[in-house]
Amino acid sequence: MALCIDIKVIPLSGRQRLLVDKSGQLKCFIKSAPQKGKANKECIEVIAKCLSISKGSIEIVAGFTSRKKLCRLHVDMSYDQILNLLGSGTQQTIIK
Repeated sequence: MALCIDIKVIPLSGRQRLLVDKSGQLKCFIKSAPQKGKANKECIEVIAKCLSISKGSIEIVAGFTSRKKLCRLHVDMSYDQILNLLGSGTQQTIIK
């Protein structure tokens, strides 16, 4: 089963975090610069670590050169389960 999620990526933030903001938007803070796919690679690593899934089960399907990305997760989870893992609007930090 595959699940598609929208994520806003914030490069060069100096930290690695995945959170749900007050508006319900998933945000991924990464340390890498958006050069030569480094930010995309780190984004996948952060998502995988936060959700305890393999990097191979995550793919970026849209937004390769944009801060707004559409990611496909090949997992047996619903969107609500993912939001519950991430704190669902409480701005809970998963990775520091």
